[in-house]
Amino acid sequence: MVVALIGLLFAMLLFGVPIYISLIFSTFITLALFTDVNSMVAVQRVFGGIDKFVLMALPFFILAANAMDVGGLSKRILNFARALVGHLYGGMAMATQIAAMFFGALSGSSPATVVAIGRIMYPELLNQGYPKKFASGLIIQSGAVSLVIPPSITIILYASATNTSVGSLFLAGLGAGLFFGGFILLFIYLYARYKNFPKGKRSSAKEIWKAIKDASWSLAVPIIIIGGISFGIFTPTEAAGVSAIYAIFVGMFVYKEIDGKKLYKLCFDSAKTSAQVLILVAAASAFGWALTVAQAPQMLAGFVAETFTSQWTFLIFLNLMLLVIGMFVDSTIALVVIAPLILASALGLGIDPIHLGIVMVLNLAIGTFTPPFGLNIFVANSITRLKMNEMLPGIMQFLWVSLIGLLIVTFIPFISTILPELIYG
Repeated sequence: MVVALIGLLFAMLLFGVPIYISLIFSTFITLALFTDVNSMVAVQRVFGGIDKFVLMALPFFILAANAMDVGGLSKRILNFARALVGHLYGGMAMATQIAAMFFGALSGSSPATVVAIGRIMYPELLNQGYPKKFASGLIIQSGAVSLVIPPSITIILYASATNTSVGSLFLAGLGAGLFFGGFILLFIYLYARYKNFPKGKRSSAKEIWKAIKDASWSLAVPIIIIGGISFGIFTPTEAAGVSAIYAIFVGMFVYKEIDGKKLYKLCFDSAKTSAQVLILVAAASAFGWALTVAQAPQMLAGFVAETFTSQWTFLIFLNLMLLVIGMFVDSTIALVVIAPLILASALGLGIDPIHLGIVMVLNLAIGTFTPPFGLNIFVANSITRLKMNEMLPGIMQFLWVSLIGLLIVTFIPFISTILPELIYG
């Protein structure tokens, strides 16, 4: 049954059938042909997959991300980052990465970060004399950290799939995301110094203060979200609603870049994006349930028990598996389907589910810019107008560095678990 289920899925995908239809129909047909289970149960599982309170946060965070982009919050974060590091070797590139980390903490969306940061910074990087391949690789990679730094949509999906604390995962993602982003910044600085990339002029104290003051409304968002959740002021869903209202308020009445027409459009776009994400989650949930009916978790647990005797060998296997899957499969689907399957095996080996979640999310984050099908590559193509072979050298530079960062996060759980332990004990 497992072979039939997965075989049907890949066959439909090869023929160009939309992903969510492939997931639902492969589940429906397999149940009808190979089990005594009523196929209509698959339909119930589709709706059951999104009947979870924690998923209510998704549309609000998507709305918040769009409001921040349209409302000018991302532009002011960029100016703030440039004022801080623009005078260093590779300062403009470092500012791009820092801005992506901040915007990731505002939006939780990798493609949204690539678009919001890339369309402003890519022309700036070229004007400053950066090679096209390096600039495009930087822009494509920059969105990856958005999947790790809270409020990450992907982390919310992991929490929903495994019944793990969203608050603890957000804190773990903050620690791992800051480390991962800092690791990329170190590479940018050293590489820029080696290649003698241009330095910008040093900002005066007055210019830095102005940048901080202009960005202060934007920088308050992650404090509101993470602080509110960590200290029990509101739930992740309530935090999402607060961040959306806050972003719209700032865009309309503080920065005054959102009018009635733009508000309608960003709400419409957010609803469309939310529907696209949630229908994938619903379909993947039904597919994951069918795998459970086929006893895939038990088979996987038996394989792991026989093959891997330590946490480290299991984590190496998990990294390799997810990196390959992330090249071809959307991170939403991969997470919702795979996380429940491997959770029991990981717990049996004594792996912290919080650390496991961060390792999985970081793997799939790297998958968003891994050739040939990384989503960020296609999103960035509309900005860079470069062919794959032109972007590939720059992508590979950041891919190798990211893999080293992934290994460090994987084998030093302290990076992920320190903040949840300090806050929650």
